[in-house]
Amino acid sequence: MKRGFYTIMTAQFFSSLADNALFVAAIELLRSRQAPEWQSAALVPLFALFYVALAPFVGAFADARPKGQVMFISNAIKVVGCLLMLVGVHPLMAYTLVGLGAAAYSPAKYGILTELLPPSQLVKANGWIEGLTIASIILGVLLGGQLVGPYLSALLLSVDLPGMTTGIDHAAEAAIAVLVGVYALAAIFNLRIPLTGVTPRPMPSNPLALLPDFWRCNSRLWHDRLGQISLATTTLFWGVSGNLRYIVLAWAGAALGYSTTQASSLVGVVALGTAVGAVVASLRMRLDQATRVMPLGIGMGVLVLAMNFIDNVWVAAPFLVLLGGLGGFLVVPMNALLQHRGHNLMGAGRSIAVQNFNEQACILGLGFLYSLATGLGVSAFAAITGFGVLVAGCMWLIARWHRHNERTHPHELERLLEIARRDDLHG
Repeated sequence: MKRGFYTIMTAQFFSSLADNALFVAAIELLRSRQAPEWQSAALVPLFALFYVALAPFVGAFADARPKGQVMFISNAIKVVGCLLMLVGVHPLMAYTLVGLGAAAYSPAKYGILTELLPPSQLVKANGWIEGLTIASIILGVLLGGQLVGPYLSALLLSVDLPGMTTGIDHAAEAAIAVLVGVYALAAIFNLRIPLTGVTPRPMPSNPLALLPDFWRCNSRLWHDRLGQISLATTTLFWGVSGNLRYIVLAWAGAALGYSTTQASSLVGVVALGTAVGAVVASLRMRLDQATRVMPLGIGMGVLVLAMNFIDNVWVAAPFLVLLGGLGGFLVVPMNALLQHRGHNLMGAGRSIAVQNFNEQACILGLGFLYSLATGLGVSAFAAITGFGVLVAGCMWLIARWHRHNERTHPHELERLLEIARRDDLHG
């Protein structure tokens, strides 16, 4: 791997670390203010809101300037969102702004991989960056849980700055103040990301002109025989995974009687399994083999359903590692195949923006349904049942879709797979 790749990974690690710790801190902030439970559930879809609303623009924005610069600007937006929480703005509104920063960050983070590395290293690069991202999720939720826990929060709240009144009186506020520093550290590494030598594509003077281009790009991926399968799979995976993060917190409270700090450790356990699965996939899978992992998605859905029968942490921990492992092994080759097809069809930034639009729209839709169900009194166990059936059923339909393509368009599929095989081997 080139030297700049490791700088990108470091910057991504700290930014994602802060994102996931902030999620836990925001939940605790809402609970400390006695907000209704549906508001905590709404954090997930609101974080996805700008991914969907700005999808036609952020890809072109990422392609229009050096991607390290785009990542720096995005982290600065996240810092503003944190500061707004500290000055009394409603956490849901401030967290939505953090989602804006994340929406701008993602096309640059993934798009720079196809600019910096040859296709032969894309699966390996995705394995490392996804593995590191998952590691940051593990440490992030653990960090967030500990920052709002009784020991660290007491230490943080005991700190006095001479001649200054911070107005920070609660554990969640102290945690958010710490996370501002973590985002700042990520921004420092963003500034050290090297230029890739790829010529930027200027944005049009009228941003609305991007809408037809975005929908053409979206349509091209959905009509590509490999792009549509990988896009459908990653859309479903991230749509469910994005909401499962909160559902595991709610389930741990209902099934195990865990506090926010304790439950955050189980979210980290799922992420640990995903990291292992991601790294194993990066070492064992090739681009042209990506579609072989689809049965794992059906297995994931069955395992999600089985969560309803677990009420012991010693059973839950290895079970959640296995669940995460299947997900990691599923998403890495599919993500790499999707990036490869998107890069060939329309360019890195636009491709990632299309991917984010579909995945985050799924998170937004499922999150809205879950928040609505929570507001109506539906239990965490019923939500888990619904998610499990959804994952297994939809992955079965996607697998049938791919088999239909193999029967009706065998020559086109073989040509696309040969391109992936050739690029993977000779990059």
